[in-house]
Amino acid sequence: MLSFFELIGGLAHFAGQAFPAALGAIRHPSVVLRQLYNVLIGALPLGLVAGVTLGAVVWMHTHSILQRTGAADYLPTVLAAAVLLELAPIGAGLIVAARTGANLAAELGSMKIGEQIDALEMLGESPIRKLVGPRILACMLALPLLEILIGAVALLSGFVAENVIGNTSWLKYQSACLKELFAYDVIPACLKTIVFGFLIGVSGCYFGLKTSGGTEGVGRSATSGVVAACLFVLASDILLVGIIRILFG
Repeated sequence: MLSFFELIGGLAHFAGQAFPAALGAIRHPSVVLRQLYNVLIGALPLGLVAGVTLGAVVWMHTHSILQRTGAADYLPTVLAAAVLLELAPIGAGLIVAARTGANLAAELGSMKIGEQIDALEMLGESPIRKLVGPRILACMLALPLLEILIGAVALLSGFVAENVIGNTSWLKYQSACLKELFAYDVIPACLKTIVFGFLIGVSGCYFGLKTSGGTEGVGRSATSGVVAACLFVLASDILLVGIIRILFG
């Protein structure tokens, strides 16, 4: 139990140091863009597949239920609400957590084992400012972009599924999707992915910098980074949705 609280305390302290470093990384756009590319290039294929799957599967489930209740006309609205408010944000978070959480931990862990982190400190450079900040900012920027992609692809997938059995025009489908959704519903759901990105970056970088024990330690750090990142995304989602509901109703 003590080690658990020590871990939480260590992560909280690290997050407090990493946040200003991430904001300061704005001064180095080329470094941030390179890290952003690294995050997105691996997540895009998964994001596309996730979007297609979510749109089609949610449509199939809700179509049969709403048809039985005589509310099939509300299917696009239900699909859009489910995808844009929850499934796309949490899907983007878990995809990046699984891939980037491991990559960050493994990359920084390898640098730690190779004594590159120690070399930076000997040169008077801060590893948090030099290495951690740009990576966390890249995660914070990547998550909203990936969430928008997943949401758009999912709605397009739902439109294709809708036209398999019918002949709905895109304008009619789009209008039905957005009928009951407003900016104060969709924008906070998208912005919460920035928090997901910060937590993913913090967990991956933290376990990477704590690596010890040679190459086996790198593997352990990568595993810990993934597990922690996924847990943070899921736990923070509950908290953030509650805050959004309180603020926006």
